Amino acid sequence: MAYGTDGADLPEKVGGYAVERQLGAGGMGVVYLARSRGGRAVAVKVARSELAADPHFRERFRAEVEAARSVGGFHTAPVVDADPDAPAPWLATAYIPGPTLSALVEAEGPMGEARLRQLGAALAEALAAIHRCGLVHRDLKPGNIIMAADGPRVLDFGIARALESTRLTATGMAFGTPGFLAPEQAQGLEVGAPADVFALGAVLVAAAGGAAFGAGTPMGMMYRSVHEAPDLGAVPEGVRDVVAACLAKEPGERPAPEALLDLFAPGGPVYVPTMPVPARQPGQPADATPSPQHPLPPVGAAPVPPAYPPNSGTPSPYPPMAASPYGPSPYTPSPYPPASAIPNNPYAQAPAAGGTWQQGPAEPVTDIGFVGVGTGSSLVIDALGVEFQADHGPEVQFAWAEIGRIEYAVRGPKLLVVTVRLRAGAVHTWALAARNRSRLRQWTQDLPLILEYYA
Repeated sequence: MAYGTDGADLPEKVGGYAVERQLGAGGMGVVYLARSRGGRAVAVKVARSELAADPHFRERFRAEVEAARSVGGFHTAPVVDADPDAPAPWLATAYIPGPTLSALVEAEGPMGEARLRQLGAALAEALAAIHRCGLVHRDLKPGNIIMAADGPRVLDFGIARALESTRLTATGMAFGTPGFLAPEQAQGLEVGAPADVFALGAVLVAAAGGAAFGAGTPMGMMYRSVHEAPDLGAVPEGVRDVVAACLAKEPGERPAPEALLDLFAPGGPVYVPTMPVPARQPGQPADATPSPQHPLPPVGAAPVPPAYPPNSGTPSPYPPMAASPYGPSPYTPSPYPPASAIPNNPYAQAPAAGGTWQQGPAEPVTDIGFVGVGTGSSLVIDALGVEFQADHGPEVQFAWAEIGRIEYAVRGPKLLVVTVRLRAGAVHTWALAARNRSRLRQWTQDLPLILEYYA
């Protein structure tokens, strides 16, 4: 039986594991509760069919599984088995009963300082174990953390890079969950271990009942993570500086997980950034009294060139699309995204009376989509539709039901121009400036795949 994607029928087995029920679905595919021949409970994650057909995914998945097998520590869900070469690649981890962190906070309310310190130290220990094996989680969030009876456990640390390597989440496109993405991740840049520390900081804000970069659209949250200071109002004062350090814009200014173990200890040292604080502020006279300094200096957004705004009844600054030497690339989507693009039952489920919490898969994700972050503007195309934002400008959003046609063309060495023609007759043209030629080339390779996916 094929068991890689979206069918309602449960497979009898995945590998040598007898499937009992479906736990949920997420960005990778379907998650099943299964048992080994000896009766051991495992969570089996089976890849979606479109991922199984991608050789880049299989190659990276194989390498990530090998590295993930060596991850130890008390605060991870160990990988116990996998088959990257199966018709639908799968990964089995130890089954960890318990609610996700997001479900726990929703049920019990925000955590106080003592619990936040314990949670922060546990997650730092988990990240240290993951990083020692050469892995970067890339998608740490409350839905990937199980609050087990013996402490928090981090899930899905062996598949994120494999997913990121696929053509549907390729270079120049952000992989992860908006609101927890580090600035370098949101911009499609190289991602290392400091990105996980940034996510840890955002997780702690969520556990305290806040949202580091607010709510709203994915693009809005990503923009704020890159350009705006996090909202730490919900975080208890005793741990606020440490959380702020985790959320530093520059990767090199974030503390390492090993340092966080000391910083989260009750009465631990006060975090002092490695970057020296200047004796006087820029523009301050030499004989002026320096203003008081916060332990963490604010990080401002660097100025960026203005972006081209969407059409609002004024002529487009570009010649007609048909005049492009490359020619337009039209695409007419279906009014609605496919059912396979929408995660199914992605929450941990509350128990029946007298039962126990059970492990759930990741929280709902902005599933496979195009996220282009250019110089001065950003474009998102996903299951919800199309969204564009110029820096410091309003977000412009259109659902698939509103869209009649999408066209795109290249203008010069670094500019992608996208035109959305609405069913009501309005036309909106946007420009996305790539940082380099290779980024533009990647966009033009990936964009038709994303549009085809949502046909």
